[in-house]
Amino acid sequence: MISDIENIELKFLTLDDYQDLRLAMIDSYTTMPDSVWKEDHIKTLIDRFPDGQVVIMVNGNLAGCALSIIVDYNSFDAKHTYKDITGNYTFSTHTDKGDALYGIDVFIHPDYRGLRLGRRLYDYRKELCERLNLRGIAFGGRIPNYHKYAEDMSPKEYIEKVKRREIHDPVLNFQMSNDFHPHKIMKGYLEGDAASGEYAVLLEWDNIYYEKKSMRAAVNKKIIRLGLVQWQMRLYSDFDELMQQAEYFIDAVSGYRSDFALFPEFFNAPLMAENNHMSESEAIRELAKHTANIVQKFSELAISYNINVITGSMPEIRDDLLYNVGYLCRRDGTMERYEKLHVTPDEAKVWGMQGGNQLKAFDTDCGKIGILICYDSEFPELSRLLADEGMDILFIPFLTDTQNGYSRVRNCAQARAIENECYVAIAGSVGNLPKVHNMDIQYAQSMVFTPCDFSFPANGIKAEATPNTEMILIADVDIDLLRELNQFGSVRNLRDRRKDIFELKKR
Repeated sequence: MISDIENIELKFLTLDDYQDLRLAMIDSYTTMPDSVWKEDHIKTLIDRFPDGQVVIMVNGNLAGCALSIIVDYNSFDAKHTYKDITGNYTFSTHTDKGDALYGIDVFIHPDYRGLRLGRRLYDYRKELCERLNLRGIAFGGRIPNYHKYAEDMSPKEYIEKVKRREIHDPVLNFQMSNDFHPHKIMKGYLEGDAASGEYAVLLEWDNIYYEKKSMRAAVNKKIIRLGLVQWQMRLYSDFDELMQQAEYFIDAVSGYRSDFALFPEFFNAPLMAENNHMSESEAIRELAKHTANIVQKFSELAISYNINVITGSMPEIRDDLLYNVGYLCRRDGTMERYEKLHVTPDEAKVWGMQGGNQLKAFDTDCGKIGILICYDSEFPELSRLLADEGMDILFIPFLTDTQNGYSRVRNCAQARAIENECYVAIAGSVGNLPKVHNMDIQYAQSMVFTPCDFSFPANGIKAEATPNTEMILIADVDIDLLRELNQFGSVRNLRDRRKDIFELKKR
């Protein structure tokens, strides 16, 4: 058959095709002759929604067809019938203002089966759904082999066995292989479908590119530009000089139209030099007195430079307890606080620092993000909780003194990108601070990591700075690639997690 094919064409259905369509339906629906559409039905479909009616031609012969309408999905009960969804075959249920593409019919002529032509029809429907910005595709899928097992098992048991490949169902197997997932069993769906016992499976496909219409004058960004600051530890004469350097970097990354500026953990440590005569625990508490002013200044810079600033981290005293915290300063003027939950043994021993208790994903004008400070990135449960909240980008400000300390953060950060199917950006400090106790040397290489799949770099590294050199790193990340990965990835870590045998909860 394949060697005889000279031309395969997908084209819109017209009334001129009706007689060929009718004969093809008769040959395809031998057990359901009443399923052959009349000419007035086809005319109505073409008039109401021409883009939804397509045929596939092989060597000029009609080999298959797909018919569909647009419906307001929420207006139909999950137990609807075929008559309900088609308006008793009048297709009055079609509306251009609907949010879902509903499949009315799809078939391949027996002479052309085995050529994967059905996949072409389904791919067209998916592309149409994306082009029209509909939330997904749905239809009632027949289970034509169910009659062979009806006396021994329920429809639910039958479907489970089909999913486990213990039973072959030509229709259901094909639909699931095309990324449609069973949602519900519908009884009495299609009158006269004796082979299925009049049962059908409500199958759905989600459009990962769907954007709900908004009344706000805002752009839903898909390409996000990250600006990472690889900060040089050096002595500053005072607070103003330190913030002047911070503004320089914000100005630089903003000049490249970055959406985020990420600073490292404890980037403000040079201000402890004036208190080097104190004990380490006293000096860090003196440093904490600058935090409120730094946050206020960062918020002003975020607004004036039109960029979301992630402030790295700073010491902060609350109820006389010392914490390691940072702030997300959005460009719209709002701010949110994040905390380091796991303090290192050195932070606890030398500074008397406490672990925080707050963990949440943050909404931004570039989607949901998560922020974990340094050591927290080495605990995979935290980033998984953020991923469950919808995080697309994880930011990790860090501070490491040696290369082995850096390697822990780096390798854990890359693992977080893979297991949570997200982007991960890390930024650290470089250089030396000989006049600040407990902050003598720094080692860092700022990087942006991606999952490892075909749409991303093979080694999972989107961009990397030069090690131990003061610089900025600019990188673009595509959120749509994450959506494709979530649904079509070689492996799907988020979807395949065995929630039936273990779960992760946040108190």
